[in-house]
Amino acid sequence: MGNQKLYKGSLQTIILKLLAQNDKMYGYEITQKVKELTKGELKITEGALYPALHKLEAEGLLDVEVAKVGNRLRKYYKLTESGTKETANKLAEMQEFLKTMQHLVNPKFSLE
Repeated sequence: MGNQKLYKGSLQTIILKLLAQNDKMYGYEITQKVKELTKGELKITEGALYPALHKLEAEGLLDVEVAKVGNRLRKYYKLTESGTKETANKLAEMQEFLKTMQHLVNPKFSLE
């Protein structure tokens, strides 16, 4: 995907979806999973990821667990109960958005 800006508004939804599927993850793991799932098309930078994670945490959607791995501390992020509910809302919003975009850009091949 040439234009990474298209993903910018979707980053929180992507994070929430991954955490819903994987219980808990640390930052680098999230970036690598996105890269793997998109076959390298989407690369999330630390500069985009960590502010999004901190915002989701501040909104009460994520809990943070700190674990010692080797000689370092690693932060694991996981969904709170309200985070699980918000994930469902965000995914529904995303599906509606994609359906609307499909109608706009290629009405002959609608997702309906």
